[in-house]
Amino acid sequence: MLAAPNRLRWRGQAGHYEVYYLTLTDPASGIGLWIRYTMLAPSASPAEAATASLWLAAMDPRAGRTSTITRKTTLPIAALQSRGEPFELRIDGATLSDSGMTGGFEDVAWDLRWDDSGRGYEHVSPVLRRAGIAKTILVLPHADLRIDGSVSLPDERLEVRQARGGQAHLWGSKHASRWAWAHCNDFVLTDGKPAAPGTFVDAVSVILPRFGRQVGPSTPVLARIEGRDFESTSPLRVIANDSTFALTGWRFEAIDGERKLVGEVDADRRLLAGVTYTDPDGERAYCYNSETASMRLHLYERAPRVGGWALRDTFVANGRAHFEYGQRDEVPGLELLTR
Repeated sequence: MLAAPNRLRWRGQAGHYEVYYLTLTDPASGIGLWIRYTMLAPSASPAEAATASLWLAAMDPRAGRTSTITRKTTLPIAALQSRGEPFELRIDGATLSDSGMTGGFEDVAWDLRWDDSGRGYEHVSPVLRRAGIAKTILVLPHADLRIDGSVSLPDERLEVRQARGGQAHLWGSKHASRWAWAHCNDFVLTDGKPAAPGTFVDAVSVILPRFGRQVGPSTPVLARIEGRDFESTSPLRVIANDSTFALTGWRFEAIDGERKLVGEVDADRRLLAGVTYTDPDGERAYCYNSETASMRLHLYERAPRVGGWALRDTFVANGRAHFEYGQRDEVPGLELLTR
């Protein structure tokens, strides 16, 4: 794993974007939350043309409530400050560290804290990262967090207690042509008992332009299941992992040694938040995000005697998974809440 996975990678160069995000589910209300700290340095532009942004999205599954809200504010790059050790990032008055985040703008605010997990994960193989092949690097500094604090929304204040969530960091020069991403660390077993402490999955599947055609999907999958890490991220493995995704769902299979994970993700179209991402070269991508998705995760182990795989366990998260679908064209009939 990279040392200091949350350290800001931007050093003033053009053609760079960087994103920090936290996803969580409020246990009391079921509201899913997505808070982002981002920066964008356009290609072939002076450093002072770069910007920094704060984003918040909330999805409320309760009847009679506003289903989805999003907010975004963009500031000159001078509003962004960072230090490496101990890590802290500031955008205007908002802060992010390895133990929490605070901030607010317009009619939303957050004050959240957690214990540093002390264990990070890396989706992109170090071989590809060092070779400079990947146009985006994704790391997971905090895969399994218990979060306390508060979040203020336009018409409600959430007192967050022991919410489950994860924090990620990504950077690069270009988003994929199409992608799916999912994270969950709020599973129960099929009999309703909680999954073992530390259980999570974080996966991404991307289709990329290469040599004049679309290549992929490439599908790295990270997890911790029954106290053991699962890392299906080698260059050969991510190509071999099976993946089929669309606007409201995703099915993937990933193998790590003698274990296989099969994930099934479903998102309610009515609770999708459509937002726009801009690449450093100015091209746009359109993201449709759900923080109230559902997931079933099946764990298999090799069974040599039967010549295949045997189901070991199934983990379930109803409305407690986090999912994103992205592509280069807008989805007809779905409003983009943030442009």
